[in-house]
Amino acid sequence: MYGGDMDDIGRLLLRLTLAILILFHGVSKVIHGIGWLEGMLQGAGVPAFVAYGVYIGEVVGPIMLLIGWYARIGALFIAINMAVAFLLVHLGQLFMLTDNGGWQLELQGMYLMTAVALALLGPGRFSINRR
Repeated sequence: MYGGDMDDIGRLLLRLTLAILILFHGVSKVIHGIGWLEGMLQGAGVPAFVAYGVYIGEVVGPIMLLIGWYARIGALFIAINMAVAFLLVHLGQLFMLTDNGGWQLELQGMYLMTAVALALLGPGRFSINRR
């Protein structure tokens, strides 16, 4: 294998990891609904229908990453979803640490930055679009 193959394998691993982990959240929302999210949005003065965008960021985007079909756009959907989650759900934790000294939002931050990196890098050769 040469360097290009390793780059493509690295992109594939990033894509699959992010897609699978975010998709778990999306499947949970498909099964259990998003009523709590609609209420949270309404409390923030945002129309409740905006909550349905979570399905784009947590189901559609991850599936796009999994198969490598317009994966940059799928990664962008995830990044937007995570940015909104930071603002609506996690803003109070932004500058907080855990009891072990880690950032309270390290998982969410990793999701966000991985999505941004994939949006910038693209899916690599092991994808439907092969870009």
